Amino acid sequence: MSAAQPAAPRRLQNVYVAAKQPRQLHAFYASALGLPLKFNDGDRWFQYGVGNTNVSLACLEEAAPAASGLVMVFEVDDFDGAQERIADAGGEVLGMRDMGDHGMVLSLRDPEGNIVQLFRRSPPGAT
Repeated sequence: MSAAQPAAPRRLQNVYVAAKQPRQLHAFYASALGLPLKFNDGDRWFQYGVGNTNVSLACLEEAAPAASGLVMVFEVDDFDGAQERIADAGGEVLGMRDMGDHGMVLSLRDPEGNIVQLFRRSPPGAT
């Protein structure tokens, strides 16, 4: 028996590069491509606003488990039934990470081994 059909993601929240040296890549993306810096967390995370989504550079510690290359992050309202649906569809849940005031991410591997994350914002006023 398969799980109930999930609600469609709200939007593509972010695509990021798992980078060995994010600061050096930031210099490249900012100067060569003119990406406007929207947010950064020291040398760990550089986020740019591109259209209606975000493109980021993440240090390996901030990236999804075992990530390399690009990672798609879909914003969702909740994680209800997600782990069961992922497993039923042939994927693998890699773990969940609490990012405090930012929200939480559920990391998964699709059937071909690609890393994807589901992002849920923290409710307003939650700490």
